[in-house]
Amino acid sequence: MCLKRGSYVMKLRLISACLPVALILACSNETDVEDDQNASAAPTAVVSQADAGLCLGSGPQTPRDISSAAGLNPILFALAPASTEMNLCNIHTHTNAEHKGPGFSVFVGAGDHGGYACNETTELTKAELTDPAQGKGAFKGVKPGNTIEVHWVYTSCDTSPGEGLGSCLSDACTDPVLRVEAQTFLVVNDPSALNFTDFVYDETPRNGLHQPKSLPMNSGAPVIFRGSTTGPGYTQMDCSPLQVTWSVRPQCAKVDIGSLNKWAARGNVFNETKSHGVRQLVTAPELLSPIE
Repeated sequence: MCLKRGSYVMKLRLISACLPVALILACSNETDVEDDQNASAAPTAVVSQADAGLCLGSGPQTPRDISSAAGLNPILFALAPASTEMNLCNIHTHTNAEHKGPGFSVFVGAGDHGGYACNETTELTKAELTDPAQGKGAFKGVKPGNTIEVHWVYTSCDTSPGEGLGSCLSDACTDPVLRVEAQTFLVVNDPSALNFTDFVYDETPRNGLHQPKSLPMNSGAPVIFRGSTTGPGYTQMDCSPLQVTWSVRPQCAKVDIGSLNKWAARGNVFNETKSHGVRQLVTAPELLSPIE
């Protein structure tokens, strides 16, 4: 969940525990995702606080391995309501999965362009891997064969969907409850695969709330846990302070590259025309909330 305003990532710092979310410091640019990603050796196992200087005061962090329920972070907060009871405020994607799960466990590399790929990546056909846009599609940083993790971000604030964090809060609602619905997709050249435009915002409120047209189904029961915002600006030593309820589906689903390009080409209220980098997996148990 990488939230931005304009061309900047909102790398959030709470000035004081008693101040609302709106009083934060914006800094650090985000690195765009390029087609060629730098793979390296898999990350090391759990890093101790003494070795890494873990940022323990920020609360539970994300992303994580959703196959493991273990966690030692003691900071609790109430889980957000169901997404149908909240306002959609943002949709964005990350190239490669930030989380690791049963269906996306292939390590791609460390750094902003790393993360995890869908397990079926090596089984794709030549037709599925053919890029109909020849690298010139409207949605940048994604091609057939890539894995993307899509985040639908919801807020308790009475706001309208838009670009980044600014759409998730307002002057009248500075400390929102946040929820993210997440699905990892394997991008293919196949019109019979899922159509991404079935999951976008069509600017039609439902029951007085902003909602996407739909959310992905049939990719397993979502794993729900407490965490934070994500994005390449954060590490285990440099944590996000925001409290987010996550709902992450455990299996990949194939999505047609043409539908992603169509979404970007026709324009969207989120100003999303490219896929973003990833935050590396959080492995220190002191930074993870136990999954109930």
